[in-house]
Amino acid sequence: MAVVLTNIGCQSQNDKKMTEKNNPLLCDPQEGVCAVPVMETDMQGAKVQATTKPVKIIYFTDPICSSCWGIEPQLRKLKLEYGNSVEVEYHMGGLLPDWSYNSGGISKPSDVAHHWDEVSLYYKMPIDGDVWLEDPLHSSYPPSIAFKAAQMQDQHKAVVFMRHLREMVFLQKKNITKWEHIADAASKAGLDINKLKHNYENDAKSLFEKDLELARSLGVRGFPTIFITDSLGNKETVYGFKPYSDYEKGIAKVYSTVEKIPYDKSWSGLFAKYPTLTAREFAELSGQSIEQAEQELNKLTGEKKLSKLTTKNGSLWSVN
Repeated sequence: MAVVLTNIGCQSQNDKKMTEKNNPLLCDPQEGVCAVPVMETDMQGAKVQATTKPVKIIYFTDPICSSCWGIEPQLRKLKLEYGNSVEVEYHMGGLLPDWSYNSGGISKPSDVAHHWDEVSLYYKMPIDGDVWLEDPLHSSYPPSIAFKAAQMQDQHKAVVFMRHLREMVFLQKKNITKWEHIADAASKAGLDINKLKHNYENDAKSLFEKDLELARSLGVRGFPTIFITDSLGNKETVYGFKPYSDYEKGIAKVYSTVEKIPYDKSWSGLFAKYPTLTAREFAELSGQSIEQAEQELNKLTGEKKLSKLTTKNGSLWSVN
C-alpha cells in the first residue's frame, strides 16, 4: 500500500472543482507548499510500466512549477547516488492551461510575480518573479508539449531540455511558451530542432494528453508528485517539496537492498555531470552548507574556472 506524504506543491488544473479557494500557482512560502486541499491519492490498481532497473520513479511535474524547481537538488543527488538501481520517468501534469479562472488571490500573471520571489527564499533556489511582469506566460501547455516532443527524440536530452527551459523561465525571465526560446533550449540540449517542431505540432500533443489522463487515473492533484515503484507493484508516494531523506526512505521501502553509488563530489566532478548548478544544488551534492558552497563557487569564479549568472534572488554557476 502506498504511503502518502501530504503537503503538496503546485496544484493541477485537471480538477478545477477543487480549486475554489486555492490556486495552482499560489504557494505558502512558510510551509513551502502550494495552498491546496490535503487529499489522499489512491494508487490501488495503478499500472506500472516495465523497467530495466529495480526501481522506477514516476515523476509528475510542469515546466513552470516552482516547487518542482525547488526539488532539483534532491533529484540530481538521487540520480548520482542511486542511478544503478533507479530510473526516473517524467510526465507532464498540466499546471496552467490558461488564465480563465480566479482563485486564491491570483487572477492574472502579475499576481504571481511577488509570490515567486517569496518561494525562492523558501526553496533557496533562484527564482525571479519579474517574468510575470515583463513577458508573462499565458499557459504552461506549450513547453509541456515541447517536452513530450523532445522525449520522442531522446529521453536523456529531453531532461536536459527541460532544465534549460526552467533556467530560462526562473532565472532569465524568458517566456518559454514562445518558439524562439523553446528552439534555443532544444539547441542547447542537442536536439534536432526541425524534428522537434514537427513533433511539437503533431504527435506530441496527444502524448501530453495521455500524461494528463495518466495523472487523473493516479489521483495526481499537484506537483511535484513522485511515485516510487517496483516491478511487483509496490509503491511509495512523495508528495510536494520534501527533503532528500524522504526519497531515500521511499526507495528503501520498495527495494530494501538498494545500495548507494560513490560519486565524485569535487567541483570539477560535479560540473562534469551537471554543467550548471545553483548554490543549493552544489551544497546538496558536495555535502557542504550553502554558505560554504557559495564561498567555493565564488572563489572558482574569481579564478575564471566558472561563470556566474546573478539574479535578484540568487545565482547560477556554469563551467567556462
